[in-house]
Amino acid sequence: MTTSNTSARADGKAKEIGGTIKKKVGVLIGNEQMQAEGKAKELQGKSKQATAKAGERVKGTMEELTGGVKGKVGDLIGNEQMEAEGKARKLKGQLRQKINE
Repeated sequence: MTTSNTSARADGKAKEIGGTIKKKVGVLIGNEQMQAEGKAKELQGKSKQATAKAGERVKGTMEELTGGVKGKVGDLIGNEQMEAEGKARKLKGQLRQKINE
């Protein structure tokens, strides 16, 4: 994951947790506005995390595609190093997509 997406996911998780806490405190003290604000913050956090994951899946798809092309070109021209680099990039892209499901 890139630093910006890692940061966005961490920030989203922090917002989600903060929102959950605020919502539960609102429930405990009977404050409906606090509950609603907490729920909104929780959902914002989840949304931010989902957006960061989607960005990583797109990057993974692009890596998979470009790696596949590079591997095929390497195979066609008999360049084993290029073929291996392409396969490695393709696998890296698949992994990036998998861990961001």
